[in-house]
Amino acid sequence: MRLRVGLHLTSVCCAIMVAMGAGCAHNPFRTAAPAAVTPASLEPPPGVAAPARTLPSVAATATPPSYADVDGRQLAAALSRSTQETQLMQDEITALREQLASTSTQLAQTRAASLAASGGTTTGRPVTDASLAPAAPGGPVTAATMQSAMAQLALPGIDTRFDGAVVRIDIPADRLFEDGTANLLPGGAAALTQVAGDLERVFPGHFIGIEGHLDTEPLQSASWTSPHQLTAARSAAVFDFLTTRTKVHEGQLFLVAHGANHPLVSNATAAGRSRNRRVELVIYPERAAAK
Repeated sequence: MRLRVGLHLTSVCCAIMVAMGAGCAHNPFRTAAPAAVTPASLEPPPGVAAPARTLPSVAATATPPSYADVDGRQLAAALSRSTQETQLMQDEITALREQLASTSTQLAQTRAASLAASGGTTTGRPVTDASLAPAAPGGPVTAATMQSAMAQLALPGIDTRFDGAVVRIDIPADRLFEDGTANLLPGGAAALTQVAGDLERVFPGHFIGIEGHLDTEPLQSASWTSPHQLTAARSAAVFDFLTTRTKVHEGQLFLVAHGANHPLVSNATAAGRSRNRRVELVIYPERAAAK
């Protein structure tokens, strides 16, 4: 009897196990399969900005641009364009200076004609102002008078030119000063003495501008922070020499520091840069009041 009950229980257990293993749909012991999970969307609803953490990241390993493979012909073309633009600017400056010179000449001629028409008087009174004295005694102040007087200058090795109504004497800075300084050379002192003697002879008492000019090369000395400082110091050195070592009076002189703003020629060559480094003595038709 006991043996039958045991066999019966064993059969029942086996049947249950077979039913569970077969996956019967009515199996009360079977666990339901989990439903598929739909991933949550990170897209914000319309009108709402996306959180920063959901934005696509930007690659931080961007390769910087390289200029190693730039065509040399492109660089040469860019340099050529820059040179042409510089030349155009210099041509415009030259044209403006020529226009200014022409205007000054016309003004001097108009003033001379006015004096001649009024018999040497203005507003009915005799002209006694020393600033209207002629370049040479006995004639009115005109551009022709100044140009004629310039021909009497005897300054070998020093360029002189007529510019409108003024006379310009160009003295190379390399002849006057130690390189990159405002210290006069012995030869520079001799040149200034010679020029001052001729000015006293041909243009006695006339106003004279001392104008310093430089090229575009970087300054070598730490004493000067700009080309204007160096040209101002050089103009002052010429002023001091003329007023202490010659007969030129300080009332005749004024100083101008142009820096590298007014080159005579292109600075592209060593010869051009040397010519642009200069001190110009500019003689005006007017005379300073007699002391």
